Amino acid sequence: MRSMAPLQGCVPAVLAELLSRQPHSPAKVLFAWRAAVGDAISGATTVNLTSGGTLEVRTTTQHWRKELQRSKPVILGRLKTMLGQGRITRLAVTAPGEGRLRRRPDATPKPRSDVKNS
Repeated sequence: MRSMAPLQGCVPAVLAELLSRQPHSPAKVLFAWRAAVGDAISGATTVNLTSGGTLEVRTTTQHWRKELQRSKPVILGRLKTMLGQGRITRLAVTAPGEGRLRRRPDATPKPRSDVKNS
């Protein structure tokens, strides 16, 4: 009697085979992204594949950025399986507010020179 392979083990290989037959396009990358990360993460991100192979991922919040940072190796492996080993070489994940300097409120107020001491 032959045993059946689990479905979750077959899906990535089947998707990779189907995607390999399609021309490269932003829609193909988006489809692979959605399949690799699921609807929740896909809905909280936008993606752009650069000509150098970097998938730029912009998240809606810092929370999603942290989740993606933790999951990068797994996600990158899934994308490489679906799109081919050389198509995506790395993930660059950003979130709103990155790159801006944060102002720390002063703990002690500065003395004002225009106030007279009586």
